[in-house]
Amino acid sequence: VVEIAREVHCSSGKELEIGLAVTEALANAVKHGCHNDPGKDVYLRLSTEPSGAIAILVRDPGEGFDPRMVPDPRVGAGVESDHGRGLYMIRQLMDEVRFERGGTEIHMRKR
Repeated sequence: VVEIAREVHCSSGKELEIGLAVTEALANAVKHGCHNDPGKDVYLRLSTEPSGAIAILVRDPGEGFDPRMVPDPRVGAGVESDHGRGLYMIRQLMDEVRFERGGTEIHMRKR
């Protein structure tokens, strides 16, 4: 994804942020959506926009979740936890993040 963003000059200078957000989204899809089952597939779609923005979709076959129910890792027990920061990082790294299909899809966009 980082190489594609560089090749098409999309979100110039922000390729590593995009790469980290995609890595987190894919890791969540594999761990939570597929329950680490190698027989299940994760779908990734990348598209570029004439404005120079990049749009990314990650979909998993899981049951989904309510992103509003994910605790803030900056407060309470989240501060000391060794996990639970992926969605927070994605939201900080990307300009737009939304969830669809009951939380089985994450749509991300970086200008």
